[in-house]
Amino acid sequence: MTTQKTPAAAAQMLIRKPAPEVFNAFVDPEITKNFWFTKGSDKLETGKKVTWEWEMYNVIWTVTATEMIKDEKIILDESPAPTMIEFNFRTVGDGATYVTVKQYGFTETGDALVEKIKGATGGWTTVLDGAKIFLEHQIHPNFVADKFPKEAGINIKD
Repeated sequence: MTTQKTPAAAAQMLIRKPAPEVFNAFVDPEITKNFWFTKGSDKLETGKKVTWEWEMYNVIWTVTATEMIKDEKIILDESPAPTMIEFNFRTVGDGATYVTVKQYGFTETGDALVEKIKGATGGWTTVLDGAKIFLEHQIHPNFVADKFPKEAGINIKD
């Protein structure tokens, strides 16, 4: 079987806040740490390498924003990994923002590709759910920390 589309993980969510506020929540680690990672080295800027840390999992991720259109789009390169991540922010209705995330460029094939896309889609859904609840209600959801609790004996790196 051949595919006609580039394999990608995708997630989306309506967040009832203006696009500039939602966009900034993904750019500024002081906001992002409330719903996604625990530490960020700096704000995202085009061409700047930043690191994000999930202290509870001992995971550090380095990304570079390759394109940023204020309040509309962020494209991240997670080099040396092959994938790219694209966030789009679209104003809808009266002051709400529809956020889409797409991750593509996977090198896996077959069952490994299916598992990779399934995991990434679930992860992006968790991030967007957390962003929604934090931005709309100022609740720290702990979704990312609670997804793989130590007590469950799950190793996120497996």
